[in-house]
Amino acid sequence: MKVLFATMLLLTLVLTSSLIHSTMAHSPVLGEGYCGKKCAVRCSKAGVKDRCLKYCEICCNECKCVPSGTYGNKHECPCYRDKKISKGHPKCP
Repeated sequence: MKVLFATMLLLTLVLTSSLIHSTMAHSPVLGEGYCGKKCAVRCSKAGVKDRCLKYCEICCNECKCVPSGTYGNKHECPCYRDKKISKGHPKCP
């Protein structure tokens, strides 16, 4: 009886840990859709939305934040503000 209980307990622990590991491996750090939602707001008034969304999501994934509003407010996210392209222009919209 004790052997059966120990075997079942061990099996349960192994299955639970593998399930948790596989679930966490596919979850983004910031939560499902965080960057997409924030960047959709940020780029809602952009002239070239696809380009704005592309660079906003790159910056969001690297910086873990997006400034509020559609323009400015970059003081809220220094990493986002300080990212530059090779020519010295801001990378993040």
